[in-house]
Amino acid sequence: MIEEQLPAILMPLSSTSDCELLCGEDSSEVLTGDLPECSSDLDSSSSSQLPSSSLFAEEEEESIAVFIEHEFKFVPGFDYVSRFQSRSLESSTREEAIAWILKVHEYYGFQPLTAYLSVNYMDRFLDSRPLPESNGWPLQLLSVACLSLAAKMEEPLVPSLLDFQIEGAKYIFQPRTILRMELLVLTILDWRLRSITPLSFLSFFACKLDSTGTFTHFIISRATEIILSNIQDASFLTYRPSCIAAAAILSAANEIPNWSFVNPEHAESWCEGLSKVSILYVY
Repeated sequence: MIEEQLPAILMPLSSTSDCELLCGEDSSEVLTGDLPECSSDLDSSSSSQLPSSSLFAEEEEESIAVFIEHEFKFVPGFDYVSRFQSRSLESSTREEAIAWILKVHEYYGFQPLTAYLSVNYMDRFLDSRPLPESNGWPLQLLSVACLSLAAKMEEPLVPSLLDFQIEGAKYIFQPRTILRMELLVLTILDWRLRSITPLSFLSFFACKLDSTGTFTHFIISRATEIILSNIQDASFLTYRPSCIAAAAILSAANEIPNWSFVNPEHAESWCEGLSKVSILYVY
């Protein structure tokens, strides 16, 4: 690989050629300043996954209450969505990046949460620090870094950084370049990777809807598919994770033949903080 100087990721990059970007980069200037210590807005006893079914119902309720209380801290602000609507950000570019993430996710058989976290990290980063315009390679680098971080959080086996760059990746970056970008993402996100996502609520909501457990597995699996099939849509970011989860659970349940009809009014009673009006907007 050819070695060359890569300017800081947040500086104008018009002087860097496409030929250079297809090769290796020296990212010594990607990060500036000291990195913050690892921190989290959630207590260490909480996780992005729901408690085991063997725990008491009261503990499950408390965990969900914590998720509801903190979920807004792990999503981009409303201004981020409005920037897509005003065309200051290109939704098609974001969709292409997510499509690539989903291809790699499927190729390696990663867990659903890995894909969702990858996109969540990318959106939260872009909400705080827009990338320079330079033929799309900065977003490609960000996509690889976010997918790598998510895989490290959730997967027992993680491919090498070079092996991540498959499935039609337009640019190939050296591992040290990706590691620098990972550090930048961690810095911008304040090291808060244990995000609350719609998947955090699915098991709890499914059990609330189907207390007998007859269709619980199908409902969770189908709701997960519904959520992942919509993450490319920027308007999806308008809604809170809990509302997205509730709407997905309802949609999945209504696909079950000969099962009693359910609607957002049912979901409103599942936990405090859910609103049938908010769920209707998603549903």
